[in-house]
Order: sequence, then C-alpha cells, then structure tokens
Amino acid sequence: ERTNADPGVKALVANVEAHLNEPAHAVAKLHTEGTLPHEGIYDQSVEAEKDLDLLRNAALAWRATSDDRYLKLVDRLLYAWVTTYEPSFNPIDETKFDALIQAYTLARDGLTPSTRDEAQRFLRTLAEGYIARTDGAKRPLSTTWINNWQSHRIKIMAMASAALGDRALIAQTHRLFLQQLANNVRPDGSVEDFEDRDALHYVVYDLEPLTMAAIAVQPFSQNWLNARTPNGASLSAAIDWLTPYADGSRTHEEYVHSHVPFDKTRKDAGLPGYSGPWEPKGAGTLYWQAARLDPNYRPLAERLAATAPDWLALCAAR
Repeated sequence: ERTNADPGVKALVANVEAHLNEPAHAVAKLHTEGTLPHEGIYDQSVEAEKDLDLLRNAALAWRATSDDRYLKLVDRLLYAWVTTYEPSFNPIDETKFDALIQAYTLARDGLTPSTRDEAQRFLRTLAEGYIARTDGAKRPLSTTWINNWQSHRIKIMAMASAALGDRALIAQTHRLFLQQLANNVRPDGSVEDFEDRDALHYVVYDLEPLTMAAIAVQPFSQNWLNARTPNGASLSAAIDWLTPYADGSRTHEEYVHSHVPFDKTRKDAGLPGYSGPWEPKGAGTLYWQAARLDPNYRPLAERLAATAPDWLALCAAR
C-alpha cells in the first residue's frame, strides 16, 4: 500500500535512508544453529544477516514511496546475495532468507533483468533443494524432519515457490506441509517441539514458519490454516492449543523437562528466555500472522503486540 504518510512507514523509510550507501555484506556461508555468540562464525553470520532485513525494508520503502533510490538498494543487495551465498539447506541457518524472498516479491517488477534472473535461479534452487531433501530423508524420519526444523523448511519452500509463481512447486510443498502437520501436531493440538523442549518458545518457533507458509500461498487460492490431515491435525488446531497460554489463562515454566542438552547450555551461558515463565508477548508475531489468515485471531494479536510486523502491516491483504 502506498501509505507513505503513515508513521510506521516514515520510521521504516528513515531507517532505510540511514543505510542507503551501505555495502553488501553477502557471504557464502551462514551458521548460527547450535552455537552460542562468539562461537565459530556466529557473530559474522548475525552481522551479515542484517542485510536481509535491510533488503525487505528497502523493498517496502520503495513500494510505499516509489523512490527509486530504495529500489536500487534492493537491486544491489539482492544481486550480491543471490550470486554469493551457497545454500547449505540447514533450515535454521537459512530461515532468515524469508526476508530476502519477501524483498524479491515486493520489488520483482522493478529489478534489473540480471538481478531478477539470478534471484529466480536462487529461489528455484532453494525450493527444489528443500523439497528433494525432504523426499529423500531416511525413513523413519528423525526428529529434525518432524520438529521445528521441518516447519522452517516448509516455510522456505512455500515462500520461494510462491515468489516464483510455480504452481507445481506449490503443490509439492502443500503435500509436504500436510505431511508435517500429520507428523508434528498431536491429537490435542500440541506440537512435537513442546514434547521435546517443554517450552512454549519452541511452539511459537514451530508455528510461525507454518503460518508464514500459509500466508505466502494465499494468493493462489490456498487455505492452509484449516487444511486437515487424515489424522485430524491442522495448523489452526495447533494455534488454538497455544491460545490459553497466549491470552494468560494458563502459564508455563520454560524448559524444565527439556530433552535437549543445548537448552541447558544456553541457560548456563546466561542467554535470556531459557528459564522462568513464558512471556506471552513472544507470540505477538505468530498471532498477527494468524490474523492475516483468519481475522478472529486479531483481538489477541493486538493484545500481544500493538501493531503487526512492518512487512505484514504495510502489505495489503489479497
């Protein structure tokens, strides 16, 4: 929406303006999964990933203002990343590429032909690569092919396929989305990650990417929020399971019975959020995303966070 007088747009544009001459920080590899700050290339990866948020913000700023300076920034950063980065197909390391995909989708029609072509090649590599790796995973599926890792794979597949407008890839992703629901969502609506981590933080981390996937395919007449598997699992049921915790009716002490040693490692390292009661505001983005799929979630979204994330607030519902 071209609402360049909106205060949220003004703040976003000011942020982009401050980074207009920022050089690209594209790298061939990113790795943060399973590591702590200052370990390995964690810090370098976090610094490089700031480009991805800037990409999306610049694309939003261009759509809101029609200022070609912002489009040129998108074109320059996007070309650098899609010609430099080598996909690892680690979904935790690559989950933040959702911002790059959104930037491409927002700016696609204004990109130079070379950037558009390279971006499409990159997105196809991501979508086809994640689909092929899921289909080729050893059976029975291990935990990371069922838990939040697979939800993040689904998000990347769906967003890349939708950005390409490739209905065949969307259909393949839909098949794997339903497979993930069947494997991940329990009969009561709880998810695999809650059983494994005993943390609502990971419930949110599991459901956010699935709602992102559902939003991405909305323009293709897809309703993934309410899609049900033969065993009755659905994304809406999983979100509804979380709702009593999100609205404050129930509380939960995080990670008390986690089965993952790294959770204790992060707690011992003093990272916030790895002990104590869960903070419902951490589900604000999830419920704003869910509200895009079903407006009945909006009142709770507004209680948890006053406004939707910029990318969601500034993009009109289709």
